[in-house]
Amino acid sequence: MRKLPIKTSRYLFAFFMSLAMTLVMTCFITLVNTGWQGDFERRWLRAIGFAWPLSFCCILLFADQVRRLVTYLTEPDCTD
Repeated sequence: MRKLPIKTSRYLFAFFMSLAMTLVMTCFITLVNTGWQGDFERRWLRAIGFAWPLSFCCILLFADQVRRLVTYLTEPDCTD
C-alpha cells in the first residue's frame, strides 16, 4: 500500500479526529434532544453535515495551541 507524505499528517489527523468526534457527539446530542424517532438517521446526518466542517476547521486552527498548552501544563518523566 502506498502511503501519503508526512506533510499531510496534520490534515489527516484533523480529518479523522473531527469525523470521529462529530459522529459521536452529534449522535448523542440528537438522541438526547429529539429521541429515537423514525427520522433519527436523517436528523443525525443533517447535524453531521453542519458540525463536521466546523469541527475540522477548529482542529486545524486550535491543535497547535492546545499542544503548547498541554506541554506547558505537564512535565516530562524524570525517572533515573
